[in-house]
Amino acid sequence: MLTSGQYGYHRDELYFRFLGQHPAWGYVDQPPGTPMIARAAVWLFGDTLWGLRLPSALAVAAVAMLLALIAREVGAGAVGQSLAAVGAAGTGVLVVGHVLTTVAFDAVVWLAVLLFAARALLRADPRWWVGVGVTAGVGMWNKLLVVLLILALLAALAVAGPREALRSRWLWIGFGIGAVIALPNAIYQVVNDFPQLSMAAALAENKGDEARALLVPFQIVAIGLPLFPVLAAGVVCLLRRPQLRPIRAFAVAYLLLLPVLFVMAAQPYYAAGLALACYAVGAAVTENWARSVLRRVLLVAAVVVNVLLAAAFALPVFPLAVQETIGLAEMNQVSRDQIGWPEYTRQVAEIAATVPGAAVITSNYGEHGALHRYGPELGMDTGLIFSGQNELHRIARPADGTEVVVLVGVQAPSMFDSCRVEGRLDSGWDIENEEQGVLISVCRGPVKPWTELWPAFQHYD
Repeated sequence: MLTSGQYGYHRDELYFRFLGQHPAWGYVDQPPGTPMIARAAVWLFGDTLWGLRLPSALAVAAVAMLLALIAREVGAGAVGQSLAAVGAAGTGVLVVGHVLTTVAFDAVVWLAVLLFAARALLRADPRWWVGVGVTAGVGMWNKLLVVLLILALLAALAVAGPREALRSRWLWIGFGIGAVIALPNAIYQVVNDFPQLSMAAALAENKGDEARALLVPFQIVAIGLPLFPVLAAGVVCLLRRPQLRPIRAFAVAYLLLLPVLFVMAAQPYYAAGLALACYAVGAAVTENWARSVLRRVLLVAAVVVNVLLAAAFALPVFPLAVQETIGLAEMNQVSRDQIGWPEYTRQVAEIAATVPGAAVITSNYGEHGALHRYGPELGMDTGLIFSGQNELHRIARPADGTEVVVLVGVQAPSMFDSCRVEGRLDSGWDIENEEQGVLISVCRGPVKPWTELWPAFQHYD
């Protein structure tokens, strides 16, 4: 939270902030959970970075607590629980937890599901499966990915056991309750022809190769390289130690999910929840390993180095002038997507001011959200700002009769009688991101009515 105001809004935060102003049972790219959290944060704390990011910071704190509880469930003492909690200060969690993202809350959901599953299996108390179902149902209001976890866990129980868990009435009661909780969003998907499937297909097509290439490297650095042996120890011990046999399915589910994600070309962080749970088990094992003074010194050194490296990479601890030199922001998409929005908005506003009444169409939701956030201060009419990306395409389009548009990052000369490039986006920093150098054009005379043109602007990514 101390670094929350260092750079600026992340593109996803600008999007969630806007969607929060348009409540719905669901959106084409996600359930309503995170946009509604954004709406509540703005209402409670004002339209500030620290206020918008407070829920994510609390989610990271919850991740730390859940990791410690999972470690305690497998016998960890104070050292093991503390080591497990440090996983919340790992690279992956800090990257997504620094800004308001769906991933931060999804990590809480996955770990809560796994904690309750561990209690059901280790304590031989099947009533905890109700907690699994309820948590999964609530989680589906934030992200539908928890279905992957449930399927992987069921498959792992069938493969590695204990198979009697699959016959427990409490397990199916829990899943039934979870299905009822998730029903409104499920109905939204059915009524709207399953837009999340279209979204997943688009992501696989647009980012699939990158996702496959990063799948294994992400697992290594999700916690951090110095503490990766703890994660590896958790997986190995889950597979080999008899006392951990009741939850062997955790490691099996993780190992089953990875090739599934590769085939699906899904994002590599989708397996992060299972990786964190295996790390928590590994923390309990490492506590027993670190009995000698030398081993404890090595462990403390690994923790310190891991936290420092994670903070340096994931958090905006360096001024942008330093980032220009060291280049960490260019390696961290979350960091570079926080840079330049006020400057970009000013440049678009200056061009839009030369054509009063023109509609502004942006190529993505980051640009769209930035114009809605900063544009009114510069005299922009937010009722004239549109985008064809994801849910924005469905929320609004230019009015019939609109003859002049300002296109930001959109190349559509065949749709107009004339188009002229009037500028390029420039943050003023030598840091490359998705917006840097994007063209700003003024186009006149749409060749067809907007009811026919607007579908061509739609894109999922």
